Amino acid sequence: MKKTYFIAAFAAFTCTFSFAQDRTNRKDSKIVFTDVKEAKTGSVKDQYHSSTCWVFSTESFLESEFVRMGKGEVDLSEMWIVRAGYIEKAKRYMRLMGKSQFSPGGEPSDVITLAAQYGLVPQSAYPGFPPGEDKVRHGEMDAVLKAILDAQLALPEGKLSANWLNAYIGALDGYLGVPPTKFDYNGKSYDPKSFATFLGFKPEDYVSVTSFTHHPFYTRFALEIPDNWAWESSYNVTLAEMTSITDNATASGYTVEWGTDISEKYFSMKNGMALVPEKPIETMRVTEKDSLWTYPCKERGITELMRQEAFDNLSTQDDHGMHITGQCKDQTGKKYFIVKNSWGSESNDCGGFLYVSQNYFQFKTISILVHKSAIPKDIAMKMGVH
Repeated sequence: MKKTYFIAAFAAFTCTFSFAQDRTNRKDSKIVFTDVKEAKTGSVKDQYHSSTCWVFSTESFLESEFVRMGKGEVDLSEMWIVRAGYIEKAKRYMRLMGKSQFSPGGEPSDVITLAAQYGLVPQSAYPGFPPGEDKVRHGEMDAVLKAILDAQLALPEGKLSANWLNAYIGALDGYLGVPPTKFDYNGKSYDPKSFATFLGFKPEDYVSVTSFTHHPFYTRFALEIPDNWAWESSYNVTLAEMTSITDNATASGYTVEWGTDISEKYFSMKNGMALVPEKPIETMRVTEKDSLWTYPCKERGITELMRQEAFDNLSTQDDHGMHITGQCKDQTGKKYFIVKNSWGSESNDCGGFLYVSQNYFQFKTISILVHKSAIPKDIAMKMGVH
């Protein structure tokens, strides 16, 4: 996902959101959401001044996975995977002589690949903050790391120094901290690989799924988006099937990592909702716009053609990663997904969650990441997932 910064401009809201059976999106809303199913998830975190939603959302997803698997609640270190990602991106950037993507962003599948290679670490063992900091601030670090690589690529000695990676990692660890080789967790000693094994992490169990018509269905392809720097591939299925996978997963106690576009005016974290109104929002009066967040409304039907056109004309882009934790319905019976964001618990009246209509999901989803067992068997068979 590309750069997605959020500054908590809504601190005036007091978080009174309660995970009861019936809930709403903001204090004055008349929309009533009734749970269908919701999985257990950890607390809402804040990625603050960093473009690390791909890690926050995917690790939140993994934390729910470990609870589902009976491993208990664990708070994973996001910066452990962020650090690993910067190292692998740097290696590729240098081998391709600066002709590959080097940015803070990434994809959910990167987290799975990096965790398989580097292991996992609890937050307590590697918070990833420099001394004196307690929030994620990566602006300076991002600029410095890129400058180091570009200076090294200039080859001032006529060739690349054998020490280039050590020098780069030294700067990286200066910002994030030196990583642990061993740590204690609940009275036992682990290294990152053994901790991932203890949690039951199996990278082969997780698959990335998308739905676009410019590649054949039931094949795999690398999504052509800038932050897919490693060219990880996704399974391509029909729009109906991608929706069914997410619906089946959330109805069965699984959760889903969700990559999506959030640039539309009908995505509103402040109002705790995302939907696709039947009437173009640009033509609405102010009162009509406000009613989108306070009363149930009719939505546009979404087709594969609409999705593809929006992707092709770049009005749908890879903006942000979030964690779908369940599903609910409003009082008209319309279905929504319950989504956990990483912009802090005070970002809205929903404690940092929001309600995403199925129509918005169908229109603006870039990809999802799920456990393969959450995929309906008939769809899994078509995909060749076993």
